[in-house]
Amino acid sequence: MTRIFLAGAIAALALLHGCAHFAGTRNALQRDTSFGPVVGADASTSEGTYSWKGVPFARPPVGDLRWKAPVDPDRWTTARPATAFAPACVQTGRLYSPGASNGYDGTIGSRLGKTVGSEDCLYLNIWAPSTPSATPRPVIVWVYGGSNITGYTADPVYDGGALAKSQNAVVVSVAYRVGIFGFLNMAQLKTGNAENDSGDFALLDIVKGLEFVQRNIASFGGDPGRVTLMGQSAGAVNVYALLASPMLAARASPLFQRVVVLSGGISTAATLPKGSIPGVLPASVWATRGNTLLLQSLVADGQAADEAAARGLVETHGAKVMAAYLRGRSADTLLTTVHTGLAPRGMATSNPIPDGWVVAPDPIAAIRAGHYVKVPVLAGNTRDETKLFPQLLAIRPNLGGVSGRLLDDAAVFALVSHYIPEAPPVTTIEQWIPPAYLPANKPGTGFNARTAELGRIWFEAIRDDALNALRSRQPDVWFYEFDWDRLPKPFDTIYGAAHTFDLPFVFGNFEPSLYSNIMFTKANRSGRLALSRVMMKTIGAFARTGDPNNDALGTVWKPWPSRIVFNADNDAARISAK
Repeated sequence: MTRIFLAGAIAALALLHGCAHFAGTRNALQRDTSFGPVVGADASTSEGTYSWKGVPFARPPVGDLRWKAPVDPDRWTTARPATAFAPACVQTGRLYSPGASNGYDGTIGSRLGKTVGSEDCLYLNIWAPSTPSATPRPVIVWVYGGSNITGYTADPVYDGGALAKSQNAVVVSVAYRVGIFGFLNMAQLKTGNAENDSGDFALLDIVKGLEFVQRNIASFGGDPGRVTLMGQSAGAVNVYALLASPMLAARASPLFQRVVVLSGGISTAATLPKGSIPGVLPASVWATRGNTLLLQSLVADGQAADEAAARGLVETHGAKVMAAYLRGRSADTLLTTVHTGLAPRGMATSNPIPDGWVVAPDPIAAIRAGHYVKVPVLAGNTRDETKLFPQLLAIRPNLGGVSGRLLDDAAVFALVSHYIPEAPPVTTIEQWIPPAYLPANKPGTGFNARTAELGRIWFEAIRDDALNALRSRQPDVWFYEFDWDRLPKPFDTIYGAAHTFDLPFVFGNFEPSLYSNIMFTKANRSGRLALSRVMMKTIGAFARTGDPNNDALGTVWKPWPSRIVFNADNDAARISAK
C-alpha cells in the first residue's frame, strides 16, 4: 500500500512539475538547448531573475582543438547544473583577471603575472526576468574587454541580472579565448581552412556564442530576431571587427540586429590622421610575432640553442610536427615564454588579425564601401578614457615621454581594494602622478592636458573614424559621452571619468569590484543610481527598437555627430544633448 501511495505521489509531483514550467515554479529553471538540458538558479525573490551560468557553447579548445575554430560541444542527456560561472579563459593575471575564487576577490593582487584560468572556458551565461512575458524579450549579448589578453565573464560588474530585470530583456555574456590562444598568426598552424587559418580564434568563439543564441535563446524567453551585440574596450574592438567581417557580411541571415560599442575602434593606420594610434596592425606583423613565439619556445624548451638553430629545426621537421609540438606545450609554459622572452617584441599584446575573411583587411574601408553588417549602432566613450592608461604617456615625447603612473599594478590593487571612501583621504596625488605632470590642471603639460591629448590621438581618433564611416552609409548611428566624475579626492583627478567607469552604470552594479571603493560613496549614491537607471533604460530602448531615445533622457538624442552627455551630481542625473 505504501509503495502504491508513493508511486501515485511521485506521478502527481511529476505532473505538477510539468505544468510548473509555465507557472514559474522551480521547474521553470530547466531549459532544453540543442545540446542538452540545463537547470539554472532561482533569484526570483531577491532579484526578480533566473540565471543559467556555465552553459557550454563549444567543446573545450584543447589538444588538437587548440588554435582552431570552435566546434559544437558534446551532447548530454541528463539535466546539467548551470548555477556557477565556468573558469576564465587562460591568461596571465592582471588587474582585470579573476582571483582564486574565479571572481573578484583579494587574491587578484597576489596572482598578477601568474597564469590563471583554464583553456576549457567556452561557456556562456544567461539572465532573464523571473516574471512571465507574453512576447519574446530582446536579447543583449555582452563581450568583455581586457585588451584581448585578459578578462572574464564572472567579473561582478558584468552580472546581467539588474539589466535584464530593469529592461525586461534577456542578457547573455559569452567567453572567448584571449592572448596567444585567441589570436595567433602562425604559418605552421595553417591547413587551408579559411576560419582556422585566420588566427582570429577569439572572434570565432564570439560567433559560436551568437550561433548558440540564435538556436537556443527562445527557450530562455529571448527573441533571436532582436539580438544586440554589446562590447567594451577590446570587446568593442571585437564587435566592430565582426560588424565589418566579410564572413558575417556574406551570411544570408544576421547573427545580431544591433550593436553597442563602448570605448573601442577598428582602424588601421591608413584611415587615421597622422600621429594617431591604430587598433589594427597588418597581418604580417602578427605573422612575425607568431613565428617568434615558435622560435622562442624551442629555445626556452632547450630544443635549440638560439633562434638560428630553432629556424633550422622548423625547416627540418616541417609544419605538422611544429604545430603538434606547440599544441603539446602547457598553457603556462607558453605564457611564460611570451612574458619572459617576447614581450619586447609585442607578443604580449593581442588584437584582431586582418586575414581578409574573418576580419576585413581594412575594416573602415569595408564599412565605407558598404561591405558590412548593416544594423543600428550605439557607441559610447568616457570623457577621460586614458586616465586609466597614463603609463602610455611614455610612448611619445609630445605626450611627456614618461609614464604618468608611479604605482605598479600590485600597489594600485592593494590600495584601491581596501580603500575606505567615506574616510579622509589616505593617499595624495603626488603618490600617483610624477612631478612632470603636476599640477594636474597646468595648461599644456599637466596630467589633465597630457591624458586628454593621448585620448585625442587614440580613442577620439578611432571613434571618429568608425562613426563617420558608418554615418556615411546609414542614418542610425548614435553616440554618448560619459562625464560622471564624483569620486572622492584625489581620485576625481587621478581617474575622473576613466575608461570602464561607465560600465557599473550600464549594468546597474555598484557592489564590490576593482574600483568600487574609490568610486562609490554614500554622498554620490542618489545621483549615480539615478544616472544608472537612465543609462540602463537607454540600452533597453536600443535593444528593443534600434533607437536609444527614451523618455528618461528628457531631451531628443540626435544621430552622430550629435551626442548625449551622461552625468550626475550627488542627487540627480544630469543629461544634456550636444
